[in-house]
Order: sequence, then C-alpha cells, then structure tokens
Amino acid sequence: MKMNQQQANPDDRSDNVSKLTEAVQNTIDNMEAAHDSMRFASEEEKVNIQAKNERREQSLEAMRQEIRDEAAFQERQSE
Repeated sequence: MKMNQQQANPDDRSDNVSKLTEAVQNTIDNMEAAHDSMRFASEEEKVNIQAKNERREQSLEAMRQEIRDEAAFQERQSE
C-alpha cells in the first residue's frame, strides 16, 4: 500500500439504532419548537414552517424505517 493511501474503516453498525433514535427525537423537538414559533410568525413564515415540518415528517418516517431495518440487521447478527 502506498504511504498516502488510507485504509477504509470497518463498518461498525453497533450504535446505529441509538443514533437514529436520537435523531428522531431531535427532529420531533425541532418540529414542536417550529410549531410553537408559529404564534409569532407572519403568514409567509407560517407557510414556510408548515412546509418544513412536512419535510421533517417525511424524514421521520424514513428514519423510523431505518431503525426497523437496523434492529432487524442486529438481530440477524446475534443469531
């Protein structure tokens, strides 16, 4: 191997579920904070907040599916 080439790190998926769970909670917290801020927002800002929260909801669904996939992967690895 050449001196300036780096070796790839092994795939460590052991904490993916906890990281994804934390990301889900952070996204929910952000959605709630955005919703609370709508009281003081202009109509344009409200539309933007609603659109962003809709995108967050889609992200939540994707993260939850990834959590299920990771949990199933870890279960298969422990068999």
